[in-house]
Amino acid sequence: MVWMQNEKTGISLMKQLARKASRWPAIGAAVLGYVLCGTQAAMATQAHGAPEGLYVHQMAHILFIFSLGVLVYWLREHSLTRESGWRYVQYAAFFLMLWNMDAVLTHYLDSHLGLFATIDEGGWHARIHLTHGTGKLLLLYYFAKLDHLLCVPGIVFLYAGLRRLLQQVERPS
Repeated sequence: MVWMQNEKTGISLMKQLARKASRWPAIGAAVLGYVLCGTQAAMATQAHGAPEGLYVHQMAHILFIFSLGVLVYWLREHSLTRESGWRYVQYAAFFLMLWNMDAVLTHYLDSHLGLFATIDEGGWHARIHLTHGTGKLLLLYYFAKLDHLLCVPGIVFLYAGLRRLLQQVERPS
C-alpha cells in the first residue's frame, strides 16, 4: 500500500499517527482517574420514546448488520482475509453481526410481546417473570440478554485486527 508522506520529513502519515497515539495511555489514565474519583449516576440505560424511538433503534441495528455484511463481502472479494489483521477484522464483523441480530430479538421480546416483567432489584440483580407464554420463551429471552458474550469477542477481534494492521504498516517494507 502506498501511504501519504510528509513532504518535509518523508515520514508516512501512519507513522505520524502512531507517534501521536503514544500519548493516549496518559490521557486515558487521566480520564479514568476523573471518572473513578468524580462518581455520579451513570444513566447508562436509554429509554426509547414509544414506539418511534424503538423503531429507529431497531432500524439502526439492521443497518449495522447490513454494513458489516458488506464489509465481510468486500474483504473476501479483494482477498484481504489472507492477512491476519483483516481476518481478525472479519471475525469481529461476524461477532458484531450476531450481536446485532441478538439485540434485535431481545428488543422485540422486550417491547412487543409483553411476555415478561423485568423487576430491577438494584445493583447486579434483576428478576424476569413470565407473564404468559412458555418456559422455553423465557429461556430464549434469558440467553438473548447475555449479548455481551457476542459483543465483547467482536470488540477484542477488532482490536487485535487493527493492532496487527498497524504493526504491518510500521514494519519497513
